[in-house]
Amino acid sequence: MRSVRFVALGDSLTEGVGDPVGDGWRGWAALLAGGLAPDPESVEFTNLAVSGAQTRDVMERQTPAGLALHPDLVAVVIGVNDTLRATFDIHAVAARLDQVYAAFTRQGATLLTACLPDPGAMLRLPAALARPLARRQRAVNAVVHALSDRYGAVHLHASEGEWLTDRDLWSADRLHPGERGHRQLAVRFHGLLTQAGMGTGAMPSAEPQFPAPTRSASLLWLATAGTAWVVRRCKDLLPQLLQLAADEMRHRARGTSARLDVRASAAVSAALAALPVAGPPRAAPDDAEAQRRRTATNLTVVPGTACAAADRSAARTTAITG
Repeated sequence: MRSVRFVALGDSLTEGVGDPVGDGWRGWAALLAGGLAPDPESVEFTNLAVSGAQTRDVMERQTPAGLALHPDLVAVVIGVNDTLRATFDIHAVAARLDQVYAAFTRQGATLLTACLPDPGAMLRLPAALARPLARRQRAVNAVVHALSDRYGAVHLHASEGEWLTDRDLWSADRLHPGERGHRQLAVRFHGLLTQAGMGTGAMPSAEPQFPAPTRSASLLWLATAGTAWVVRRCKDLLPQLLQLAADEMRHRARGTSARLDVRASAAVSAALAALPVAGPPRAAPDDAEAQRRRTATNLTVVPGTACAAADRSAARTTAITG
């Protein structure tokens, strides 16, 4: 039986933060790998995701390593860390993701993508601070929607739904799923792949293998690693975020907040329109089966208002989707 090569790219979410096993992390991608074939031993899984990674890291470091492995399936789940940096640029995010998606589809790999939750809402930041982050994440999600459609990706809506409000699914930092949350992601991805004829193994279990961390353990993590993470992000993001918050409050006082949304939507449209207009590269003739699977209908779960809005924004950008 031919092995299935599965490669995962991304940041701490895909690295598995929040789902500790032994001295390291496991995460949704590792849980999913076992369900890609009837014989889990026939799945060759490589996780290249690194905590803190941005789209630039995926493009410049993880993609070359992933291409060298010639995967059948590649997960590219990235973008939240870009929104948490003062250097955020939706044009750059779109261009990098387009290059990554194109490179793997050129090899005949099937793409696995996801739109992600708003970090400001997950962290329960004050509204003036949360709204600019939410606007950025919606922009990233709109780009991911458009490019997932362009490249025939198997796409998971993970940006909203009941799972975001279920405290049992999240780790102490509220940015990363706990084991139960990682298992939910694995189960949902497996369902999509099964519909596409690629998840031929057993569905990952939704039930945790290990007991949830105690409250004291969670507080200890927040006081050590969690605090360090906040300090690192604040050095980079906080000055700009405060400026964005001040701008937000000025617009609300004037009743012109809608202009900020229009401006963000226009930036997404411009970023997508600036991408090459040629269709995705075709797989080589001997990769006909991979091409057939890759160009299957884009699959989604957990639809809702935010995802629908992202879809509408992407649909307006006909330069690459027409």
